[in-house]
Amino acid sequence: MLSKMRYFNTITTVFLVGVLFVSCKQETIQGDYFGQEFQVSGKASKTAAPFDQISEKDSLQTQMIGEIKEVCQAKGCWMKVKLESDEEVFVRFKDYGFFVPKDAAGKKVVMNGAAFLEEMSVEDQKHYAEDEGASEEELAQITAPKRTLRFEADGVLIANQP
Repeated sequence: MLSKMRYFNTITTVFLVGVLFVSCKQETIQGDYFGQEFQVSGKASKTAAPFDQISEKDSLQTQMIGEIKEVCQAKGCWMKVKLESDEEVFVRFKDYGFFVPKDAAGKKVVMNGAAFLEEMSVEDQKHYAEDEGASEEELAQITAPKRTLRFEADGVLIANQP
């Protein structure tokens, strides 16, 4: 009887320790920081859900995770990030204080900073399109302001592996 009880206690303890490790597991990303270093939160969003909580006059301090789709090829001063929900977020860096590598497209990124909504002017759209190498015909097609998901990052962590 005593050996059955020890066996039961051992199995229960191993099970509970296993559950504890699994429940405490955070996503760890190995990579390089640009801007301020930060602790990656277990609550970092992989979708556009934070934007549902704000109006065009608000912002929300948060972390977001996505894949870098494009980077400014002039300086690395902005990037476009695709979220798991297929939305795209336009990201600039706080106070123009840091840049990211121009070859970072395709890599996973964690961004720390402020999410907000913005209506991008025709002038700004054309400026960013020029940075991307748009043709005169493509620039001429930009004729109206556009509502965009925006993020001002005070720090980003770019994964070493995609």
